[in-house]
Amino acid sequence: MEFRPCIDIHNGKVKQIVGATLRDDDKESLQSNFISDRGADSYAALYRDHGLKGGHIALLNKRGTMEYEDDIREAGKALKAYRGGMQIGGGITDESALRFIEDGASHVIVTSYIFTKKELDMKKLSRLRASVGKEHVVIDLSCRRKDESYYVVTDRWQTFTDAKVTEDLFSVLSDYCDEFLIHAADIEGKRAGIDENIVALLGRLPYVSTYAGGIASLSDILKIKELGSSRVNFTVGSALDIFGGSLKLPEVIACTQ
Repeated sequence: MEFRPCIDIHNGKVKQIVGATLRDDDKESLQSNFISDRGADSYAALYRDHGLKGGHIALLNKRGTMEYEDDIREAGKALKAYRGGMQIGGGITDESALRFIEDGASHVIVTSYIFTKKELDMKKLSRLRASVGKEHVVIDLSCRRKDESYYVVTDRWQTFTDAKVTEDLFSVLSDYCDEFLIHAADIEGKRAGIDENIVALLGRLPYVSTYAGGIASLSDILKIKELGSSRVNFTVGSALDIFGGSLKLPEVIACTQ
């Protein structure tokens, strides 16, 4: 079990947001828990100094927009500050993936790219694996609940796909990636407690995975340790003191010991 830190970037600034409020058709609906006056590189340097590896940088704007390019520029500072220490995701394709690896990312994180019309696209998965190698790929199966099941959501968690989150789905995708990242998108940024069902599922799987969503206290982290059989990694965003929350970074790290 490892603590995997994060750097979320929106409009070129480090932020913590309520994930479910991020919408292209209603930008006014976005709820931000925290907007930092520090650059992404300062957070990357902090994680580097604490020896924290495998954290993720999330580019939250839509690919192809000016704001997305601002996100990339800010993320580049973090990758330079901590080469090989962080993963990056958001709008990445097989054509752009190698650029981020060359710029210092250990892995690229993908969700939307590997779907076409709400269905998994195995050709895209193959192209991505050929581009950078499965050892540099993290598949993000961020999900939301519908009809008592969990489905992968794309387009920054706005669109439900046809992919139900099951053990079989992880098994199929494990041939194309090194790790999995799972955001419980319905509770992301709300600091209302974890989704125990998702953590328990990850704890039954033989793959490296990181859970994100709803962590508000040290007891939530200990619950992840219990349900995940000490194998599921986790990330904390809005609840951390460095993002305006109450959890102290050294205390969170100590929970993994």
